[in-house]
Parts: sequence; structure tokens; C-alpha cells
Amino acid sequence: MIYVTAVFDIGKTNKKFFLFDKDYKEVYKEYIHFDEIEDEDGFPTENLPALQHWLKSVFENILKASEFNVKAINFSTYGASFVHLDENGEVLTPLYNYTKPIDKSIIDSFLEKYGPKEEFLKKTGCFDLSLLNSGLQLYWLKYSKPEVFKKIKYSLHLPQYISYVFTGIPLSEYTSIGCHTALWDYTKKDYHAWVYKEELNNILPTIVSSETSVNMNYNGKRINIGVGIHDSSSALLPYARSVKKKFVLVSTGTWSITLNPFTDHPIIEDTHDKDSINYMRINGQPVKATRLFLGNEYKIQVKKLDKHFGVAEDFHRHVKFDYDTYAEINKDFKHMFKWESLTDSDMPSETKIPYSKFKDAYHQLMTELVLLQIKSIKEVIGDDKIKRLYIDGGFSDNDLFVKLLSHHFRNMKLRTTDSSLGSALGAAISISDKALSSKFLKKNYSLKKHVPFIIK
Repeated sequence: MIYVTAVFDIGKTNKKFFLFDKDYKEVYKEYIHFDEIEDEDGFPTENLPALQHWLKSVFENILKASEFNVKAINFSTYGASFVHLDENGEVLTPLYNYTKPIDKSIIDSFLEKYGPKEEFLKKTGCFDLSLLNSGLQLYWLKYSKPEVFKKIKYSLHLPQYISYVFTGIPLSEYTSIGCHTALWDYTKKDYHAWVYKEELNNILPTIVSSETSVNMNYNGKRINIGVGIHDSSSALLPYARSVKKKFVLVSTGTWSITLNPFTDHPIIEDTHDKDSINYMRINGQPVKATRLFLGNEYKIQVKKLDKHFGVAEDFHRHVKFDYDTYAEINKDFKHMFKWESLTDSDMPSETKIPYSKFKDAYHQLMTELVLLQIKSIKEVIGDDKIKRLYIDGGFSDNDLFVKLLSHHFRNMKLRTTDSSLGSALGAAISISDKALSSKFLKKNYSLKKHVPFIIK
């Protein structure tokens, strides 16, 4: 029987379950995808009941499996999402999608009370005010849906809600609070004053460390159950604990988050840069970051290319980097894609695809997306002297993405890690006191070195 740590890694697109042995080797994995449902306004959102049912059934099946002995479980999920519970522990509202627009009057009202905007954004490490700041969701509920708000006993960020599903204990945790929620004042290292003035602290449970776990009897077994961790902070943890030299991590997925945990100036100063934000390490220290809706835009544009060229929806996965195609594109380079979920000063007013082959159009798309990623990386590095660049998440398997970044950052040592693990390993590590060696990424994360292609 293998002693294992279980991890649920919940993304907006894919829900994953992993088992890791005592050396953090993956010994089991399971994936699922749920179609979104709609909230009361018809806006797409997470199917929370289906997710909860899957969590329980998967874990109970694993507990019955004779080959595994589960000693601990933890959870990593996307952020900017609250689950609101009533006094009976029942879910009160849909899990509102962070892309859902809210009435401008709510934002104006908030800024009138707690602005000026630039100062507020700087203190809270945010880039704008919307539902992507989970704290604004609480303000929106309080003044747009007061009857619902009055019934809230606890508001839990998604990682802590999933932990609550297993423990029944409501808690808050630093990395979830620190991810552009507009709740945390990085200059005071406490909730921002507005949280107390609006008395939101009454529905936000006790804050505990990301390393906290609850040892309890679950279905007749003693198990350490973690409190959950925000996925970007979780993705950073295996690197932070095993790499001794300074680095920047590009954690890719629906969002591409570039994290610089080593800067001397972590607090965002330029509030006009809408892509600069702060995250938090498990020790509460701020991490300078930039965000880019890269995976989302990629999905939109690839779907259009599939239709345009009449290819299978997974065709793009098999396209490898071709130097001659790239050289031809760059001979007289022009931006050809109009983004739908991104804005960029270089994009045209409409998409034009003058190619007859999918491969050529795909190289054009990736060239343009990588140019956006380069800006994001340079912004987060700033004047810091950093020579190591790590890429994990879905794009670490994308041959064009990796080769183009390696080409543009030829003065840095570029490494990729196993995309399937994502932030799951970080969640397992966060509730363990085991030290990681410098060989950890190579042994557990399929660390690969990449060298720039030769210019012909």
C-alpha cells in the first residue's frame, strides 16, 4: 500500500485530481470538465453542485482503493471567486464568474467612499476595480442584493470552500486574500480599512497560514486536510523551495501569470499599467506579477482558425515550430489578429488571414501572442538582474511558445516543467514540512532545458 497526499487542482476549464507519494512523485491522476451553468442574470458560471458532487465521489472512491493510503489532502483553485454560506452552511448564491460585469454606479460609489482610485489600487496590489477583485463582489452584494447579503454567515474563497466541503470548518488563508482581491492593504499587512468600515470582517473567517492542516477523522480514517491555496501562489512554491538563485516564473493557463518573487520593489507603483498586480507568498510576502488573458485568447483564436481551415479541433496540438515559416512571417511582419479578450495598441481593427495553410496562420498567431507575453515578462522583471526563466502550465507543451520565448530571451536560462502538474504539487508541498533538494524540479517536474534556435 502506497502512502499518498491527495490534491484537487481546480481550474476554470479542467478539474484535476492527483495522488503524490512521499517523494512527490505522481502515482495517480484523474481529470474532468463541466459545462458552465448560468446565474440569475443568465451569465455563465461554475457548476458548483456538480463540482461538489465530483469532489466527494472521487475522494471516497480513492479511500476505498486498496493500493493507496491517503494521509493528507489539499486543494488549489483559481482565485477571485467567493462562495457565500448561510447560517446552516448552505450555499446562498451562484459562484459568480469574475468576468461578469457590474454596474458602474457600484464602482463609482466605492471610489467615492474609499478613493482616490490610484492610491487604493497601489495599496491593494490591484490593476482595476471589477469582480476580478473578489472584495468588490462583497460590496456589490451588500448594495445590489442586500436581502441576500444579510443572510451571509461566511464568505469563503474557492480554495477554502473546497476545504470546507471536507472539514466543515470555515477559514480564510493568505494567498487567496492576497490575489488582487482589493481586500488586503500591502502597506499595512492587514485588511484594508474599507473592509472594517463595511464590517465585512464579520463574514470573513479567521485567517490561517497556507501551511495549516486539520487532522481529523474522515470516513473512519485519520487525514490531514489542508485549508487550500490560490493556484498561482501554489505554482510558485516548488520553485521557491528548491531553486536558490533568482528567477521569474511564467505560470500559464487561462491566464498567463508572470511572477517575480525576488524584486526589491514588489509593491506596484504605476497604477496606469493595467496588467501589474500583486500576489502573496505563503509567508505573507508580496510578489510582483503581471497578468495576461493569454490562454483564453488562444482558445478563441484557435477555434476560429479551426473553422476557417476546416481542421479538427485538436489539430493545433500537433503543429511544431518551423524556422522557415517563422522567418517568412518576420520578413515583413504585420499584426493580423484582432483580439477579443485582450487589448493591444498594435492590433488591427479586424482579423485578416492571408494564408492558405493552417500551419502558417498558426505561426502568425503564436508570434503575435508571444510578443504580448514578452512585454508581460519584461514588465515584471523591470531593472532586476534575473537570469532564470521558468514556464509551467499548458503553454509549456506548446513548441512554438517555448521556442519563440527562448529566442527572445536568449540571455536567460529558460526551463519548462510538466504542464499536467500545474499548481497541484505546490498544494501538496504547502502542507508538508519536508525540505526540497535542488534536484527536485528535475526529478518531479520533468524539468527541461531549452536553447535558442539558430538563426539562419
